[in-house]
Amino acid sequence: MLASLDKVADRLISLSALIGTLGLLTEVVIIMIDVVGRYFGAPLRGAQDITQMGLVLIVFGGMALCDRVGGHINVDLFEKKFPPTVIWLGDFISAWLGAIIFAAIAVYVLESAALSRMLNLATNIINLPKAWFQYFVVAACIITAFGMALRGIGLMLTGTSGKGAA
Repeated sequence: MLASLDKVADRLISLSALIGTLGLLTEVVIIMIDVVGRYFGAPLRGAQDITQMGLVLIVFGGMALCDRVGGHINVDLFEKKFPPTVIWLGDFISAWLGAIIFAAIAVYVLESAALSRMLNLATNIINLPKAWFQYFVVAACIITAFGMALRGIGLMLTGTSGKGAA
């Protein structure tokens, strides 16, 4: 059961990372076009709007993958001094706390997206609807929370942090 959930999580995380990658590529192209356009006296209209919304895709699209590969910043200054149980407890608490935080972000951004749709909120220059980007944040946060919860369950079942004792 856990293995099949893990496969589902991997696919969802890959999709989220792919969307973040597309956001990054779009960002690079838009900035390049804008810079070249500024050189010729014709900057790209709406480049700031696209850049802002692209950053939403980049940050939240990559968050689940960052957690999955263990890419978050952590300070392991005293890790060699602590017993494995304390290290496991820290990993366990951080996995579940992260899952709770990302689930809460998803709930609040979903409420904000409903408000954005009701008020027809959009970006300033080219009127990109903000709600669609907020819905992506909700989906990406749910995927991240799901991945973190699976990591917490895996820690519960294995009883090890996976970092190995040195």
